Amino acid sequence: MDLWEYRDTAGHRAETDLVGYHVEATDGPIGRIDKLSDAMGARYLVVDTGPWIFGKLVLLPACTVVRIDPDEHKVHVDRSKEDIKNGPELGVAAEPSREDRERHALYYTPFYGGRQI
Repeated sequence: MDLWEYRDTAGHRAETDLVGYHVEATDGPIGRIDKLSDAMGARYLVVDTGPWIFGKLVLLPACTVVRIDPDEHKVHVDRSKEDIKNGPELGVAAEPSREDRERHALYYTPFYGGRQI
C-alpha cells in the first residue's frame, strides 16, 4: 500500500473536489477538508478539526481514505479520533512541506503493518 495514494476501493475521482467534505473517523466526525493534494505520489487531505481539537489542522495521507461518499459529501477514514489527534502537528503553512509529509509518514506507516511506504 502506498501511503500517499488512494486505495482502489475508495472511490476517488480526480475531478471530484473534496474541499468542504466532512471527514468521518472510525468513531465519529473529526472535521472538514480544508485543502488537499492530488499530486501523483503526494496525495493527502488537510482537515480542519474545528472545535474538536481547538481548530488544529491535521494531515491525513490518502491511503487512510476507505470511502468517499459524494452524495453525503463525506470522506470515511480508517483511523480513530485518537489516532488522528495523536498525529504530528501540521503548521499553518500554505502547503505542507516535504518534511511535514515525512513526519506524517513516520507516524502513519506503523498502522499499515510497519511496512516502509
